[in-house]
Amino acid sequence: MKRFKFLALPLMVLVFLNSCSSVRVLSDYDHKADFNGYKSYAFYKTGIDKAQISDLDKKRILRAIETEMSNRGFVKSESPDLLISIFTKEQERVDVYNNNFGWGGWGGWGWGWNPWAWGPGYGWGWGGGSQVSTRTEGSLYIDLIDTQSKDLVWQGKGEGTLSNTNNREKKEQRIKEFVSQILEQYPPNAIAAK
Repeated sequence: MKRFKFLALPLMVLVFLNSCSSVRVLSDYDHKADFNGYKSYAFYKTGIDKAQISDLDKKRILRAIETEMSNRGFVKSESPDLLISIFTKEQERVDVYNNNFGWGGWGGWGWGWNPWAWGPGYGWGWGGGSQVSTRTEGSLYIDLIDTQSKDLVWQGKGEGTLSNTNNREKKEQRIKEFVSQILEQYPPNAIAAK
């Protein structure tokens, strides 16, 4: 049982770190839409212009969408079946981690270094106070609009931690990851067949 406790902590840390880098995806669609009839697309400039991100990030998102749509057999057209719009949101998240940890007894001092004491005590554990970190959580919405009916027929949303980095390659990779994972949900008929 003791061996399990020592292995469980590193495993929990690994799961937590992996969950921070993933993109959580949701999608919804109009059940009456015929997704087999859509073969071409264009970007809905009016909607995209309203997205509150830099023009460079908009270009990165649109290039990633173009790549994903092309991989699905869609062509960009002047008279499209679908219009694609994007919307973004971001918020600052504050995480507080309590580093006080102990097993056995009442979590008193155990073997280890302490500036005031060295040696065995009652219980096993360590103390370290709290750690506070901030991160930016972003949401990217991709909307697909039927050009004939002007109705929203599909919406995908990706949420995840954004890299606060000046590294252009890392930023582009994160954007591609968001777009790819969101558009994995399209078309909805393919998802239902899995």
